Amino acid sequence: MLSISVPAPARLALSALLLALLLSACGSRPTTGALAISTDPAAGAQDHDILIVTTREKDTAPDTYFNGERSKTTNFAEATISVPPTHKAGAVEWPRELPGNPATDFVARKAGYIENEQAFLKQLNEQLAKLPKGKRDVMLFIHGYNTRFVEGLYRFTQIIHDSKTPVVPVLFTWASRGQLQGYVYDLNSAAIARDSLEQTFRLLEKSNADNISILAHSMGNYLLMETARQIPTADRHRFNRKVDSVVLAAPDIDIDLFKSTLRKLDGGPAKPYVVIVSRDDQALRLSRAIAGGVERVGAYSDDEELAELGAIVFDVTELQTGETSSHSKFAALAEYSPELRDALLKSGLTDQTSVTGPKNFGDDLGSFVGTTTQAAVTLPIKIIAAPFTLATGGL
Repeated sequence: MLSISVPAPARLALSALLLALLLSACGSRPTTGALAISTDPAAGAQDHDILIVTTREKDTAPDTYFNGERSKTTNFAEATISVPPTHKAGAVEWPRELPGNPATDFVARKAGYIENEQAFLKQLNEQLAKLPKGKRDVMLFIHGYNTRFVEGLYRFTQIIHDSKTPVVPVLFTWASRGQLQGYVYDLNSAAIARDSLEQTFRLLEKSNADNISILAHSMGNYLLMETARQIPTADRHRFNRKVDSVVLAAPDIDIDLFKSTLRKLDGGPAKPYVVIVSRDDQALRLSRAIAGGVERVGAYSDDEELAELGAIVFDVTELQTGETSSHSKFAALAEYSPELRDALLKSGLTDQTSVTGPKNFGDDLGSFVGTTTQAAVTLPIKIIAAPFTLATGGL
């Protein structure tokens, strides 16, 4: 039986952090029946079709579909989630009562299982065919620790909606129990999910997608990097030809393990990872204490070292989002993702010959035009890059 011993001086700090996280998580977290279908009309509400791959166990409770236990097989599903016209960027407007009011809440319009991977691939290609040739793009999202099925689904919907980028969204959701005290269970569940995530990569590579972007959050980054390590090099390089970008948001990964993995993955496409870090991330502070004091990548104290490893670092420590634990700041950036991408391209940060040493590009990028107000926006973030020596932007 695995047990974790925490030194006595750290126990009070751990207790305080856990209490803070518990208080921030108080309220009505969705449980069973959270995907009750609403058919009510709502002018201005926008539907988003999400394809789902999961290692979660199917749940027999009505309107629930999956729970936090581990399935022996990979399961597939689909859902259509509606975002209300009153939606505020970065937020998920949870219904107070089910099935919710589509004029003010995120609501489910449709949900169901997909029979197998062949049926999943068929649906994926059908959705891709609705996009113009050359722009048939997939976005894959891998959620983090302490995330229930519907929470990952609704958060991904918020990101897709706010980014206003035409893609086919694919959610990979692994068996997190959605409990703060379930860290070790979640970590093992993430490790168990590696084969299923590799299966997902192979399906995306086999599909008619022109480009694939990957966004992983928190412990989902551990799953992503460990899966990349196990894929044979030739297969990984073939998949990388379709990979457009990889964003690691608040990565809950041991910094030494991260460096080791980057060395293992050297030789992919010449595109850097984007790593979103925040040193006020309370969830990663707790993870660091559990891990014996080893820094986590998402709260690493040396942005320049990450840049020297080949990442483009988005330091969002100064960004205020109103979220208590500061662990989901990445979601607030979705609103500005098209402008940030354009700014990065214009700055030359994606060109491996453009930078001669670690440099803070925050001032160089300056302000840009926001998607919502069309007004000039300057975010309190630092963007740091350097020549790419290890990270490659592929897997």
